[in-house]
This record gives sequence, structure tokens and C-alpha cells, in this order.
Amino acid sequence: MSLSGLIPADLSLFAAVALAIVAFIAATARGFSGFGAALIFMPLASSFATPRLVAPLLLVIDFVSMAPMVAPAWREADRKATAVIVVGALVGVPVGTYFLSRLDPVTVRWIITGFVIALLALLLSGWRYRGREYAALSVAVGYISGFCSGLAQTGGPPIVGYWLGRPIPPKIARANIVLFFGASDFFAMVSYAMSGLITWDSLKLSLLIGPVYALGVAFGASLFGRASEQVFRAICYALIAIAVIAGLPALDGVLGRG
Repeated sequence: MSLSGLIPADLSLFAAVALAIVAFIAATARGFSGFGAALIFMPLASSFATPRLVAPLLLVIDFVSMAPMVAPAWREADRKATAVIVVGALVGVPVGTYFLSRLDPVTVRWIITGFVIALLALLLSGWRYRGREYAALSVAVGYISGFCSGLAQTGGPPIVGYWLGRPIPPKIARANIVLFFGASDFFAMVSYAMSGLITWDSLKLSLLIGPVYALGVAFGASLFGRASEQVFRAICYALIAIAVIAGLPALDGVLGRG
């Protein structure tokens, strides 16, 4: 299959190239900072293609890239604590998927913008939950993360903020996070497939964008250690802010996207 055969019929070559560039930038941010890919990718990518295409695209790419990490995480994670929070995602993901599949694309873009602004504020605040672990709270955090993932694949910050502040070894916290997102991505794959969001177009496009995303992650990882973690985080925060502003639906006419 040629490269042009991987581009959906209703997607221009310019938009496909723009998606590839955005994917590379987002993946580079993830490679050197460990977070931020979805918060950069979704606002910008949704301005070049419908959220109903780019959210499944990012899900497929992330699902494939994360799959090899699940088995090691299963061995190291606190599976009981993870199971409790996964219950929330089991409910939240389908709800988010419902809104993604039913709402007008421009409305979804505005919601994504609002989500990303709120999540960026959460990241900038440095918030970490340091209270006691309650089952109801864990389920609620899982639901919020699952809803964000189902609607826009942006469920990372609530989980990171909740678990990295817990008095548990960082190795276990990271394993919990990986295991949670393995389950959350699986729920999203099923939910998206049942809602008709996983299409042949999104799968073909993932074959084009996926390798670019992988290159971005590798490139970003190669930058790690060349500057302080604070510098990398500041760069990532700046990229997220730029993505939010550039991806505003109100700017479509100004930027020639309308």
C-alpha cells in the first residue's frame, strides 16, 4: 500500500502532513519529559481533522506502544490498588466515548480546549494527593481519568497527580500508572470499536503516523539528560500552552483552517 493509500479520502495531504508534524512534536515532548503527548496532540490535531478521527488514531498508536510495558508493570504494581481505580475508568471511558461520538466536532474541540487548560493548570500547580487512600476517591479519580481518555485521550494528569503523591515507592507508583493505562486503553479500544470510532481510516492512518510518533519518542528520549528536568518540563508546558492557543476553534478562519 502506498503512502497516499494510508490517507483517508476526506483528509487532505496538507492535513496529513500537519498531523505527522504534530505527532512528532508531541512524541518528542513525551520522550524527554515522560508526559504531555496527548495534551499537545489533541488540541492541534483536532484543528486539522475531526476529533472522531484523531482520538482513535492516538489511542491505537499509544495502545501499541504501551503493550510491551504491561507485563513488567503487572509484576511490579500494587494490583489491588490498581483494580480499585480501574473500576472508575470502566465507567468513565464509555461515558467520554459517548460524548465524543455524539457531540458536534467543534463542540468537542472546545471541550478538549477546556480540559487541556484545566489539566495544564493541574500540572503547573505541582499538585500531588498526599491524603489517605479511600476506595471511593480512587474510583472517582479513575472515573475522571477514564472520562478524559474516552473523550480526548487526555487522562494522564489526574492519575499522575493522584498516585505520584502517595507514600509508596516510585517504582510501584509508575507500575500502577502503566497498568492502569493498559486497562484504560483496552476499555477505550472496546468502547471506540463499539461506537464505530475505530475505523479502517483510523487504522490506516496509524500506519502512517505511528512510525513518526515512535521516532519522536526516540528523539525526545535522546535529549534526556542534556538539560535539567525542570527545563524539559518548562518546555513541555510551553508546548502544551502553544498547542491550546493554536488549536482554538475561534482561530480557524484566521489560520486558514475554516
